[in-house]
Amino acid sequence: MRFRKPGIDLVVVEISIVPIGTPHTGLSEYVAGCLTVLNEAEGVTWQLTPMGTILEGKLDQVLKAVRRMHEQPFQKGIQRVVTTIRIDDRRDRALTMTGKVAAVKVRLDK
Repeated sequence: MRFRKPGIDLVVVEISIVPIGTPHTGLSEYVAGCLTVLNEAEGVTWQLTPMGTILEGKLDQVLKAVRRMHEQPFQKGIQRVVTTIRIDDRRDRALTMTGKVAAVKVRLDK
């Protein structure tokens, strides 16, 4: 098992939550409900994208927020929810949403 270096404890997570069997084709109501959960999540930074949401924080805190987000559509009466999660967990150096984007931009500018 590889342990984290001191000070390296953030993960970047992409999450997409899709309620199945909604009365309308629009999903913004459900997205907003899930983001409300993130506003209450301690230690989790997030960024909404057109196709999902990116979370950043300590793994345990992020996973706790993901669980609460997944439950949100059920609380609105939906009977089936498909949640997709991708976790970027780097243990050799610090990882942030901003850093990942900046690394690509540097290469584009060359």
